[in-house]
Amino acid sequence: MTVVTTERTEADEAGTVEAAETTQSVEAVDPTQAVEAADEGPVAEEPATDEPFQPRRDTASWRNRPWRDVLRRGLLPGLLAISLAANGWFGWQQWQEHREQQAGQQALQAAITYAGALTSLDANNVDQNFREVLDGATGEFKDMYTRSSVQLRQLLIDNKASSHGVVVQSAIQSQSANQVVVLLFIDQTVTNKSVPDPRIDRSRIKMTMEKVDGRWRASKVQLL
Repeated sequence: MTVVTTERTEADEAGTVEAAETTQSVEAVDPTQAVEAADEGPVAEEPATDEPFQPRRDTASWRNRPWRDVLRRGLLPGLLAISLAANGWFGWQQWQEHREQQAGQQALQAAITYAGALTSLDANNVDQNFREVLDGATGEFKDMYTRSSVQLRQLLIDNKASSHGVVVQSAIQSQSANQVVVLLFIDQTVTNKSVPDPRIDRSRIKMTMEKVDGRWRASKVQLL
């Protein structure tokens, strides 16, 4: 029994010595030195080139730019162009509206004056009256009045007729830069040899005014 125990003890001691030697051999190797040794080796030299140095575009820095910078350099010029175009269009629209309103007022005043000349006739001064009417007419109405003026002249002279018209109310029905349609309410005082006492005739007239050679003239006259 004693012999067996001694042999096992010697065997255990031998194993312990071997394990200690193995541990020392492992500890003798520095991990840092091992990595450095693995990294060491021949370094390949970069071939020389004559091309100028081209710095790489830093895409990360571009992506990280503030959104205000992107708006300033990208969207703002486009928005500015749209704004200028819109302002120009609205300015042109306002100018057109102002031009049409101005034309409407000018044509309305010309129509009121012309309606007075058209409805005021005197058998003793008929030729002058006709010249004034034809001077303020154009187009269709001028042609029609010219054709009927001879017969109307003789009718006024034979009946010793006279009339005097006054516009009591007026309004613009439609307007553009060169054509305006006007509605006129007229009180006309009429006398002749059959009816010496004046009587008042009330009438409504729709008059189309057109701008010809810088003047507003009546191109169409309709009794309503």
